[in-house]
Amino acid sequence: MPPLPIPRPSGALRTLDTAIASPNPAYQVFNRRTKCLQRSRSTQNPAHSRATDYLKSEISLRLIDRVQDIQRPLPHILDLGAGACHIARQLPLGISSRLEKLTCVDMSRELLYRDAELEFNDNLPIERVVADEEVPPFAENTFDAVISSLSMHWINDLPYTLSSINRILKPDAPFIAAILGGDTLFELRTSLQLAELERRGGVSPRVSPLADVRDVGGLMQRAGLKLLTIDVDDVVVEFPDVFALMADLNAMGEGNAVSAREVGPIGRDVLMAAEGVYRELYGGEEGRLPATFRVIYMIGWKEGENQPKPLPRGSGEIPLKDILEGEKE
Repeated sequence: MPPLPIPRPSGALRTLDTAIASPNPAYQVFNRRTKCLQRSRSTQNPAHSRATDYLKSEISLRLIDRVQDIQRPLPHILDLGAGACHIARQLPLGISSRLEKLTCVDMSRELLYRDAELEFNDNLPIERVVADEEVPPFAENTFDAVISSLSMHWINDLPYTLSSINRILKPDAPFIAAILGGDTLFELRTSLQLAELERRGGVSPRVSPLADVRDVGGLMQRAGLKLLTIDVDDVVVEFPDVFALMADLNAMGEGNAVSAREVGPIGRDVLMAAEGVYRELYGGEEGRLPATFRVIYMIGWKEGENQPKPLPRGSGEIPLKDILEGEKE
């Protein structure tokens, strides 16, 4: 893919810098500083970085479709873990024309500003905030909506962050997010594990642990979010070989950041073995290798006075037994 044109700088930007800090040191599955460095290094080759935006761009569009279903003013939206502002780039006129401010937050300054000179910045009132999305640095009841696209699967203390999101939302405001979860990259995980067992006699964590769809609803309820909607979608991307897959993951800033990982690159003998295992178990037509990204979409609302609420227990006028018996007839 050729490099995108770089037009004149936009004047609609300002920043607020905050330090990267974990709210709870007990939850350290991921090294957040390593993740910040990975995101920053992914921008060293901007053309390659933009060429690997395909997954985040696609999921951003699917999230925007969900935002468009909300028929109410949303003057101030927070994009939490915005990366290179994929949401801002693809907002349709119907939403962007109603926006008073879109606040984009990411802990990597280099990634957040990677596309700060592109034309879409002139069409939106964007505020870029360099901060760790684990600890959103905003006051209570600030935002009319919070969006997060493919960032929160790197959060250590997800219950804390979800509670923080609920706090900074205005009453009866939505939280709409997509995270990678469940069996994401199960093909790569299996191939690397089998290759390491064969070549080294042991396994190092190479693919990060991810939330399961069965856990997400409970976490959102614990955070105080209401009227939950959760669905799952598998996005399958084909690659010519395992090396191309891993190169794209690095260019996306999605490299391994598990705290217990083995430091240093994977040995070439392990990679060659993994390539063979991957091709044997999952190889598709024309020798291409599929990689599955399981995306969990979640929508929850902060409690509000005028929000629909379930009827009191026992207030139903028709017994459930009669309904079920009627369906059988």
